[in-house]
Amino acid sequence: MRAQNSATTPSTIAVTTSAGAAGIAGAGPAASAATASRRTPLGNGTLLAALGVVSFSLTFPSTVWGLESFGPWSLVAVRSVLAALIAGAFLLAGRVPPPERRHWAGLAVVAGGVVVGFPLLTTLALQTATTSHAAVVVGLLPLTTATFAAVRTGRRPSRTFWIAAVAGAVVVLGFTLQQSGGALSTGDLYLFGALLVCAAGYTEGGRLARLMPGWQVVGWALVLCLPLMAVGAAVALAYEPVHITAHGIVGLIWVAAGSTFFGLYVWYRGMAAIGIPRASQLQLAQPLLTLFWSVTVLGEELAPAAPLAAGAVLVCIAVTQRARS
Repeated sequence: MRAQNSATTPSTIAVTTSAGAAGIAGAGPAASAATASRRTPLGNGTLLAALGVVSFSLTFPSTVWGLESFGPWSLVAVRSVLAALIAGAFLLAGRVPPPERRHWAGLAVVAGGVVVGFPLLTTLALQTATTSHAAVVVGLLPLTTATFAAVRTGRRPSRTFWIAAVAGAVVVLGFTLQQSGGALSTGDLYLFGALLVCAAGYTEGGRLARLMPGWQVVGWALVLCLPLMAVGAAVALAYEPVHITAHGIVGLIWVAAGSTFFGLYVWYRGMAAIGIPRASQLQLAQPLLTLFWSVTVLGEELAPAAPLAAGAVLVCIAVTQRARS
């Protein structure tokens, strides 16, 4: 894909838990988390996490569309405001009480990592980098998230898990670098910064999703950012040009409602059910899904190596899902 400028254009990877929201909305955090855990077996947890990955895989193509209408700062701020309004409406409708004080620090990490940091840094990177090159971030994210989780939770996945995780990351990294010609773009610092902050946000969000329903983790993180992002949207829209197009509006709606809210919603619910390390490895498929959307939505050519890379990644995912922690 061609390089993008500020006039032409995640989640979260977009990023980010689903069924049963109505049933758990009115319960307290501890009771709701326990109920959600009982109602989310491993199979359903894997399905929810996979839905999150599919949602996140559309983030980069949607961002490319969104940048057709908005500048990078405007796009990120407006998407966060819209997602926060959606989340706030759900929280109000469910009469959900505010989280306990001890959870606010963790929610701040989630907000800084997946609501603000990752979307902003990847959007800035996509002004000069192609979606294939940006997929390096997504390819390395599972391994980085598993590392953060091991340090944060004190759990140590098995050696088999780590071998498969590293192998999958190497496959994805090699594939995406080959697609971008192996050259470093000016957006690389943005991409690697996005990798770190997103892994931290995913890890903390997965931990909190064991204490309260995952959709509430996402909702409160978004609401926490609302005042700052509302001010940011007003300032950015005043300084960056806006050129409304159909693609731009569709891209904005998806990154706000799809990647930022729904994607994180099902993702955190899935992580709470199957564990952070295993859920993170499902994201090994995300770069290949992003390339698929790039072909079908953006009209890019599919590389001949894509089927081989896809097969290798699926093998790695299968191994990590079966490896004991």
